[in-house]
Amino acid sequence: MSTHINNLVEDKLKKIKEEKNVFDTGKVIRLKDYIIEVSGLENVAFFEKVIIRGKGMGYVNEIKENSVTVAVVKETSPIEIGDTVNTTGERFRAIFAEEAMGRVTDLFGIDLLTGRAFEKFKYIDIERPIVPIMDRTAVNRPMQTGVAGIDLIYPIGRGQRQLIIGDKKTGKTQLALDAIVNQGKIIKEKSNKNDIVCIYIAVGKTKKEIKNIYNELLKRNALSYTTIVAATNDDKTTVLSLIPYVGLSIAEEYMDQKKDVLVVIDDLKRHAEAYREISLVSNKAPGREAYPADIFFLHSRLLEKGCQHKNGGSITILPIVETKGGDITDYISTNIISITDGQIVLSENQFRKGQKPAINYGISVSRLGGAVQTPEMKKLGANIRRELLSYLETKEVYELANIDEMSPELREKMRKGKEIEKALRQHKFSPLSQEEIQERFKALGEDAK
Repeated sequence: MSTHINNLVEDKLKKIKEEKNVFDTGKVIRLKDYIIEVSGLENVAFFEKVIIRGKGMGYVNEIKENSVTVAVVKETSPIEIGDTVNTTGERFRAIFAEEAMGRVTDLFGIDLLTGRAFEKFKYIDIERPIVPIMDRTAVNRPMQTGVAGIDLIYPIGRGQRQLIIGDKKTGKTQLALDAIVNQGKIIKEKSNKNDIVCIYIAVGKTKKEIKNIYNELLKRNALSYTTIVAATNDDKTTVLSLIPYVGLSIAEEYMDQKKDVLVVIDDLKRHAEAYREISLVSNKAPGREAYPADIFFLHSRLLEKGCQHKNGGSITILPIVETKGGDITDYISTNIISITDGQIVLSENQFRKGQKPAINYGISVSRLGGAVQTPEMKKLGANIRRELLSYLETKEVYELANIDEMSPELREKMRKGKEIEKALRQHKFSPLSQEEIQERFKALGEDAK
């Protein structure tokens, strides 16, 4: 009898030990702001979710020989040396809720307007595998922004990655919001067939800025098809570094439903700075401008998610980058320019002169161009672009010259160019359809032949 009881006890103890060892337990041995070093976690994977018992959670950022580095994303009370850390056996994931449409959500599935968690949700991987080449098709459908200077001269296609770059206060965010509002106009033209979704990703913006963007979209009935995914400047830097990937994972969920998704990332320069800060705090070797060596890979694997899927869905990405002094040749800007399919460059000088949107047509590029335009828009756009660029080149030389001293041909060129420049001016939140753009520029296009 006693032997039987001993066997039962031993079996029970064995099961308890096995259950206890499913997840490792470690101790915090070093901490530096939101980066902690933990010893004792032997069976742990990179990017695995870990729990700092009773105090917060994070993910494994680096695996060393005798310890692991954990990036903390949530902290309910101060973490101290000696605190217990448990692994979970699962990757760190974000929360996706379809009821977040029309709301402002964060990494943890919290509605930032009410402070409440969404009730119906599912966990999604922050980084899904990239769509294989064989599952992609050519980008040949227009993604209409409603901005004449873009749709006519530097068009964007569904599935394209088009950078919006310029100095502070030149209208970068406004240009992206115009594109979002115009999608509502397209939905109405399709008899309210809602196969278009917009996702605005705010990286490190203030709560006031996010609330203003929310209100602007609310006034224009754009929230019925738009989700704002935000990491504010109050959030930990680790959250800022993850939020663009969360937004793109949500976009992939909608693309799987055969929807056309427009994603705005505002902005990637702030995202790069957040990643640089994490790398420096983690003691990673700094490179050019103190950015880590993998900064290019960070953005290339993010923007590679933009595509036209063979199932009919697509993800169009409009990343925003802020420059200083009009310099688009800095490290991060040139990285992203080389990854994307073109760039819309905004000029502070144009903005000051009242030319809004303040697009610098001389150095802006769309690598797809006419491939995503209708035949009528392609023909008209080619004529207008040729005449405009010729005028801008001439204007630099003859802007201060006496008009009476110019030849008749030169005077005519300057007149046409000024008319085109005037026609390209557009008030914010005043989207134009392709038919309206063609009507506005038809006479100018015929003169430009």
